[in-house]
Amino acid sequence: MVAIVDINGNPINTGLIKEAQSARVGSLRHEFAGHPSRGLTPAKLARIMESAELGDIRAQHDLFLDMEEKDGHIYAEMSKRKRALLTVDWNIVPPRKASAKEKKAAAYLKELLSDVSNFEDVILDALDAIGHGFACQEIEWQMLGGEWLPKMISHRPQSWFQTDRATRSQIRLRDMTMDGAELTPFGWITHVHKAKSGYVARAGLHRVLAWPFLFKNYSVRDLAEFLEIYGLPMRLGTYPSGVSDDEKATLLRAVTQIGHDAAGIIPEGMMIDFKEAAKGSHDPFKAMMDWCERTQSKAILGGTLTSQADGKTSTNALGQVHNEVRHDLKVSDAIQLAGTLTRDLVYPLLALNIGGVDDIRRVPRFVFDVREPEDLQTYANALPALVDIGFPVPVSWAQDKLRIPVPGEGEEVLARVSGGAGQPPVTATVALSALPPGEDEFDQLSDELANDWERVTDPLIAPLIALAAEAESFGEFQSRLPDLLKKMDAAALADMLAQGQFAARIWGRVNASGQDA
Repeated sequence: MVAIVDINGNPINTGLIKEAQSARVGSLRHEFAGHPSRGLTPAKLARIMESAELGDIRAQHDLFLDMEEKDGHIYAEMSKRKRALLTVDWNIVPPRKASAKEKKAAAYLKELLSDVSNFEDVILDALDAIGHGFACQEIEWQMLGGEWLPKMISHRPQSWFQTDRATRSQIRLRDMTMDGAELTPFGWITHVHKAKSGYVARAGLHRVLAWPFLFKNYSVRDLAEFLEIYGLPMRLGTYPSGVSDDEKATLLRAVTQIGHDAAGIIPEGMMIDFKEAAKGSHDPFKAMMDWCERTQSKAILGGTLTSQADGKTSTNALGQVHNEVRHDLKVSDAIQLAGTLTRDLVYPLLALNIGGVDDIRRVPRFVFDVREPEDLQTYANALPALVDIGFPVPVSWAQDKLRIPVPGEGEEVLARVSGGAGQPPVTATVALSALPPGEDEFDQLSDELANDWERVTDPLIAPLIALAAEAESFGEFQSRLPDLLKKMDAAALADMLAQGQFAARIWGRVNASGQDA
C-alpha cells in the first residue's frame, strides 16, 4: 500500500485526522475571553501589542473580538471586505499542459468540494485572518464509502494559539508547553493573511484599527457626558459655616436632584444659586469620531467613498476610483486565500482519495474567478467588423474575454432565428470549411444552401399545393392566388439567400486581397 504523505512529503497517520487535535487539549475549551477593551487606555493598548510581539497573542486577539462587537463601523466595513468573495465563482483547475489524468483529477476534486456542507462558511471564517493576521479552522475527517471527506470544519478562536519563540512565524496550539504543539498535518486550514508585512502577530489589519478605535471611544464617552449636561444651568449650593458633614451631603444631593428631577429639598439656612446654562457644541466630538471612521474605512476598504457620503468631496468619478481600489483588495484577498485552500484542503483531498504527486507543481489549484466581465455591447460591435476585414480572432480568446463558457457536447446554444408566423424557426448557417478535391468555394456554398433549401421552401410551397388541390379549374386557382400570396411570409427564404450572398461576397473580397498580396 502506498503511504499517504503531506505536501512536504511526511507520512500521514489517518487515524489521527479522524479526531480533532484540540479535543486532546481540554483546557482550551474552558477558557473565556478576557475583554481587554474594558478600561482601555493608550498605555494598556501598547502593553497588549508588545506582549503579542513577544509571543503572547491572547490579549491582542481578545481585544480584536471586542473591537468588532463594540464598533459598528469596523464591523460593517470588515463584513464588506470578508463577504466580497462569497459571491465570486470558484473552480479547481489542473496544472498547465495537463494530462487527461490530471484534468480528470481536477474535475473529481471539484465534485468533492461541492459536497462540503456550508463551504461558504469556510471561506468567510478563513477571511477572519484579514483582521487578526491568521485564522485556523480544524478539520475532522470521515470515510464515506471509499472516499475521505471533511465531516466538520470548525473555526477556532485565535486566542487558542501562540507563535513559536524561535521564528515568531509558526502558529502553534497552546498546550501548556513553552512553544505549543505543532498543528497536525491535514487537520487544519491555517490561513495567514498579510494585510501588511511583518511577523504573524503584526500582520493583522486590526493593529492599524486599534488606535482609531481607542480615540473614537474617548470621543464617544466625552460626547455622552457633554449631552448629559448640555442646556442645564449650573447649580451652586451654599451653606453657612459650621454645618455638619451630613448637612453638606444633604445639600449636594439636593443640587444633583434638582438638575435631573427638577425637585429637591435643602435644610433651612442653605441656598442653591442657578448660574448660566451650560454652553458648547457637539461639533469637536463629532469631528474626531468622523476622522476615526474615515481612517478605519481607508484601512479596510482603501477609501471612504464606497462606504459613507462626504458632502464636500464625493463625486461619481472619485467613487469609481475608490471602487477600483476595493476591487484590487478583493483580488489580493482571493489570491492569498486560494493558495491556502490549495495547500490545506485541495491537496489533502487529492492525497487521501487519489494519491499524492511527485512534483508539487502538478497539484490542481483552487482559484477564484475575480475577473470583471467585459462590455458585451462593445465587443458585439467590434468583433464582427474585425472578422469582416479578415482579422483572425481566436474563439477561445473571445469566450474568455466575455466569460462565455464553451458549450458542452449536445448542449443547446442560442442562435439567430427567423421565420414567419405559424412557421417553425429556421437557422440558416453558412460556413466555408475544408474543400473536397475538385471543388471550389462556390461549389461548397451552393451545396450548403441546397441542404437547407427544402427545409425553408416546403412551408412556402405547401399552401400552393393545397390551393391547387382544392381549385376545380385553373381559372379558380388563378383568382384565389393573390389573396394567398398576401398571407405567405417569405422572410426565411430571403434571410437564407441574403446569408448566402453575404458569405459569397466576403469570400470574394478575402480571395481577391490574397491574390493581390
